[in-house]
Amino acid sequence: MLIDFQHFTPGASLLGGLLIGTAAGLYILGLGRIVGISGTVGGVLDGATRGSLQGQGLRLAFIAGMLAMPWLWAAVAPLPPVEVPVGPGSVLAAGLLVGIGTRMGNGCTSGHGVCGLSRLSRRSAAYVACFMGAGFVTAWLRHFV
Repeated sequence: MLIDFQHFTPGASLLGGLLIGTAAGLYILGLGRIVGISGTVGGVLDGATRGSLQGQGLRLAFIAGMLAMPWLWAAVAPLPPVEVPVGPGSVLAAGLLVGIGTRMGNGCTSGHGVCGLSRLSRRSAAYVACFMGAGFVTAWLRHFV
């Protein structure tokens, strides 16, 4: 398979990775907590049972920052086109499966992949191997079958 150099963006990818790593590092150094998207969103949804009001404000600010970034990026560079070649039912099913998986695995790709692996967590390494393996198999099946 050849690399599509017209859409190859190593600079933007590197910058994004550095920003994610910096945010995760600041979060754990500043608050002593591991950042993960499913835990952050779950904390907002569980509201009254998890964390203080200050913690809720931090979670909401984190989510607002994630939602705002595409518009901030678009102010300085064009966004890549987004194609979703499946119907809304498939998107809903995929979202539900991801949600179930994050609950079963006690975290998501960002929590395990960025924070867990950087802390040399064996459990996170096992989860990353599982979800990356499933992603590779799914991509292979979708492409070749």
